Amino acid sequence: MKLCVIGTGYVGLVSGVCYSHIGHEVVCVDRDHEKIKRLSQGEVPIFEPGLEDMLASNMTAGRLSFTTRLSEGLAGADAAIIAVGTPARADGSANLDYVEAVAKEIGSCITAGFVVITKSTVPVGTNRKVKSWIAETCGHEDFEVASCPEFLREGTAIADTLEMERAVIGVESVKAERLLRDLHKPFQTTIVACNLETAEMAKYAANAFLATKISFINEVANVCEQVGADVTSLAEAIGLDRRIGRHFLKAGIGYGGSCFPKDTQAFIRVAQQAGYDLQIVPAVERVNAAQRLTVVNKLKTALGHNLAGKRIAILGLAFKPNTDDMRAAPALDVYPALKREQANTVAFDPIATEQAKAALPGIQLANTWQQAVRDADAVLLLTDWETFKDISLPELKKLIKQPIVIDGRNMFDPKEMEMHGFYYDSVGRPVVDGRLERIRDWEDLVLGIYDRFANG
Repeated sequence: MKLCVIGTGYVGLVSGVCYSHIGHEVVCVDRDHEKIKRLSQGEVPIFEPGLEDMLASNMTAGRLSFTTRLSEGLAGADAAIIAVGTPARADGSANLDYVEAVAKEIGSCITAGFVVITKSTVPVGTNRKVKSWIAETCGHEDFEVASCPEFLREGTAIADTLEMERAVIGVESVKAERLLRDLHKPFQTTIVACNLETAEMAKYAANAFLATKISFINEVANVCEQVGADVTSLAEAIGLDRRIGRHFLKAGIGYGGSCFPKDTQAFIRVAQQAGYDLQIVPAVERVNAAQRLTVVNKLKTALGHNLAGKRIAILGLAFKPNTDDMRAAPALDVYPALKREQANTVAFDPIATEQAKAALPGIQLANTWQQAVRDADAVLLLTDWETFKDISLPELKKLIKQPIVIDGRNMFDPKEMEMHGFYYDSVGRPVVDGRLERIRDWEDLVLGIYDRFANG
């Protein structure tokens, strides 16, 4: 099957590469000439493990190409996939300007019987608008519009596509359903066929539910801190219940990225426009917003409620590991909060350095975690990169001025941190202060020496 994928952002590029990998001929289209030039040379503008190698191999095989001209991409294609951005407006609603522009341009290029598939995350009713936008410039209605929302996770997007758990297809005709089933047949996955509105709702409902699980476990974690419970063990205890499940029960400083924040806001807006006021999802958003700044409060407690002039090392800036995406990352709230407290911050992220420069103007960036933590009064962990899990605690202890670690991602074992002499405050677990243990050890040593001399 020959496909034209319109938009080479995260969704479009990953989808296009993966569709070519399973044997389809794919042309990716984008108006950004510089991006298309780089992609045509095998350079991937986003960080996603395995994507660059897969792109190169499919280009070499002749199944994947790039162009800035939509007419070229649509020539001879069996279907077009719309994968352009739908950024949030100030009121939380999705901006459909890119979708509308692409739909109208498609209409001026396609022939009778063509199938247009929307993969962009869009509000309920958008695909019917897409059909009318195409008809405006097409001059006829002999074409099909279908919905096929994506369910990718940044950092594992290739596996999520090649081993997808399901494909949701919103269709209105036997022809469109047959094409979408054939398109996804190599994935050997469950296909849920439904109407356009259900497919559009499926993406919002899925992301709202996952965001709810995250905010729920974070609220539970906050209670755990007050009563002496351990949220890690608690999450295991409830997650083993198959009705609940273990996924998305990892306490931390909240969700971020390009999907959950935008999609929960858009879902609220969709409900409002339909005359229904959601109760749970707005609460999920409020919990998430508050959770981000809990680490700043923990930091103030550890440093005597005065951060002015203190050197704070931030480890991790991307919204999650294995991506360079800074969109809605907790660091975007934490760093300004530290500036307001007049703290001196230096940060390190193994991948998101360039993105951080743009998102956080003026931030001081280190080249290594060792450089970031040197002479720091405290270390603040915001992203659970694997490289941070491998940090040598004796080396960390030697480099920092004060052995204070505030862990927003529960990366370390509290007992081990205590044993190495750290003050360690994580999420939903008791605070440990290994500095006190060291003081007690010295007291015992001094008393022992005194007793030996006193008793001859």
